[in-house]
Amino acid sequence: MVYRRTQAVVTRLEDNRARILAAARKLVAEGGWRHAHIATVAESAGVATGTVYRYFPSKAELFAEVLAIVSRRERDVIAAVVDGDGAPPVRMRGAVCAFARRALRGRRLAYAMIVEPCEPEIDAARLEWRAALGEEFVRLIRIGQEQGAFRAGDARIAAACVVGAFMEALVGPLAPEAFADERVADALIDQIADACLAIVAKPPARATSRIGRIA
Repeated sequence: MVYRRTQAVVTRLEDNRARILAAARKLVAEGGWRHAHIATVAESAGVATGTVYRYFPSKAELFAEVLAIVSRRERDVIAAVVDGDGAPPVRMRGAVCAFARRALRGRRLAYAMIVEPCEPEIDAARLEWRAALGEEFVRLIRIGQEQGAFRAGDARIAAACVVGAFMEALVGPLAPEAFADERVADALIDQIADACLAIVAKPPARATSRIGRIA
């Protein structure tokens, strides 16, 4: 006889998995990748350590999944701005500011997502997230180019520069030892947005001069 899981069993298994992922995300948000261990994840989720390994064979696989879940949410936020109203420069500023503001609100998690040293499997997932996020900026830059709002050129290169700029600019402010000040954060976000807009801005038109003849 072939064993078939009942709906109650399926629901319990899905609930366990969801609780494990939620507990892992919470621990990373509190102390980063190194702070979160399988044993503490299991305790926080209310399951046995062996149960965690039943769903995720290794710590790296568990946290790569956590990163994937968080990154999908961040990409959705940026995609909504890209698909929103406003001229391309307004949307560019809105997308960069949205990312930076959310990162500074969840500083410890964002630091782990962007730069904290981690296992190769987690780092690979981080690179995939960065590439996916870059695709949203590629879309926006192409829209801006089509409308004549952004400089011509390879949109992928420009998008890589934009994403690299705002992520690198956030590394120091997101570091665990950094001092959080809302007024400083607002000024920082504006500066980062200005820098990203400068990357895609059209160069100023060259001035031409005419020298009239003297009769």
